[in-house]
Amino acid sequence: MKTKYSLLLILAGFLFLQSCQEKTAYRALIVTGQSNHNWKASATILKTILDQTKLFTTDIAQTPKEGGDLSSFHPDFSKYNVIVLDYNGDSWPEQTKTAFIEYVKNGGGVVSYHEADNSFPDWKEYNEMIGLGGWNHRSEKDGPYVYYSKNVLVVDTAKGSAGSHGPQHEYLVRARKADHPILKGLPVAWIHGKDELYSTLRGPAKNMEILATAYADTSKRGTGRDEPMLMTLTYGKGRIFHTAMGHVGKEDTHAATECVGFIVTFQRGAEWAACGNVTQEIPIDFPNVACSVSRPDYKEVTLSDDLDKIAKYTIDKSTRNYTDLQARIRKVSGNPAALLDLEKQMVSILKETGATVDGKKLILRELAWMGSDYCIPAVQELLKDADLKDAATFTLERMKGPRKI
Repeated sequence: MKTKYSLLLILAGFLFLQSCQEKTAYRALIVTGQSNHNWKASATILKTILDQTKLFTTDIAQTPKEGGDLSSFHPDFSKYNVIVLDYNGDSWPEQTKTAFIEYVKNGGGVVSYHEADNSFPDWKEYNEMIGLGGWNHRSEKDGPYVYYSKNVLVVDTAKGSAGSHGPQHEYLVRARKADHPILKGLPVAWIHGKDELYSTLRGPAKNMEILATAYADTSKRGTGRDEPMLMTLTYGKGRIFHTAMGHVGKEDTHAATECVGFIVTFQRGAEWAACGNVTQEIPIDFPNVACSVSRPDYKEVTLSDDLDKIAKYTIDKSTRNYTDLQARIRKVSGNPAALLDLEKQMVSILKETGATVDGKKLILRELAWMGSDYCIPAVQELLKDADLKDAATFTLERMKGPRKI
């Protein structure tokens, strides 16, 4: 009887934990169907990006095509923690607009993605939610321009149209509110992949905080100002994350959304919009000011990926995976078990007959300061290799001295 009772308690505990895990997932709805961009591609991309976090289960609501009958378009917004707007098209039915306003007022989360800030120029509440918008005949009647000039926030009431961008190019994104949950822990600046740099956006700009900007270089037909790229807003009890980045056109590849900077800020922004907090860890492959970083398959780079690339490394190739490995080592410093596990996988490269000399030299360089007695036999074996003898000797000599991890 006692054993049976214990089993029941274990089962109950398991079911409770499973229930808690299920409750931690957020439901997201991507609204799409009309756009001057490639919404068929972007909606799928955004769903992939959200679902990969394991925090979201994501549905897509598609409107009828442009000029079609939207009278039956009535998504049940209340079922979702966050609504992602991937839409720039015909006006929604009044019933749907009212339901959306009530959803946000009552605490619903919203993500305004790229061209969504072009949409609904005449919908007052929508423009208050997104803060800044462009194109579609927006002008000074819709609110001021907002930007940074010489590190000073400027609210500019000058007359003029809203919305512009030069040719697509890589650009530096600079954090303005580095302590905000969405940006906390990220570099203060990073290179973003080839994208449109939205400029001259204007709007109500109420209850808005600019998280990050990008300099619109005049050589790229820009304004010569630091333009808002990432913003957060509140509307009633609702939270809105607005990203101006992420252009998806008709090309086969989409550098802007494949950029790790876009992927991570989008994921973190969606979580913040859903709950007001961010729990996601900063990935190893997040870019910095040296270069942009791309995920062509939208998947985070794993340790296995890094080691596979290092094993094939030659001097003419990028050292990005080696940089990732260094970051992984730093991340587990002070954790002997984790360091040993990492060391064992690094040693496997030294033993791999197909690994390149240059790749093995990179591994030896790291083992020289973080390796333990575990790696010594494998390093000693490389003393027999004329191409690796000097590197192996250096590693062994370095390991004899005092080492702190």
